[in-house]
Amino acid sequence: MTMVGLFWIAEGDVYVGAKPSGLAAGARLTPEGVVALGDKQAGLWPWEDVHALSVEDAPVKSLKRNVGVLVDLALTVGLGGGDEAPTMTLRVSGAEGDTDLTVYTAAATGYSQTEYELSRALLSRLTQGAGTLLTTLAAMAEWGRRHEGGTPKTSDREALLRTWTDLND
Repeated sequence: MTMVGLFWIAEGDVYVGAKPSGLAAGARLTPEGVVALGDKQAGLWPWEDVHALSVEDAPVKSLKRNVGVLVDLALTVGLGGGDEAPTMTLRVSGAEGDTDLTVYTAAATGYSQTEYELSRALLSRLTQGAGTLLTTLAAMAEWGRRHEGGTPKTSDREALLRTWTDLND
């Protein structure tokens, strides 16, 4: 399993946010469409019905956020608090309106601003037509099958996102 920007790529499957486990919420991007996963959400939005994809509430790294994470960690450990993972929202916009899906973040301290922006651009590209969509998802899945077992460093993740965003240009 590998994190690249807002995406989690595992064995050729592409998720927005972390790959869900058990009944946890999540969203998978397939050649057929966006699939909602988890106990409290379900559904398939075929690509021809998806006009836009966006992510809300993604944790982006900043000094203030890093200090907040350390404070939260200290309070959680010191007070015996829970270990609830942070979530963000994947908004699927279609002809029938918007649907918000909950996905878990994969970056403990947040995503870099560049990774966040490149990921948003990539999500936008996925809604620009079947050719772009299928080529991009196939490239992401193939990369994931070849690179199991570790998240690349930030500069490599940003380079991958740029490559996938520039496909078909």
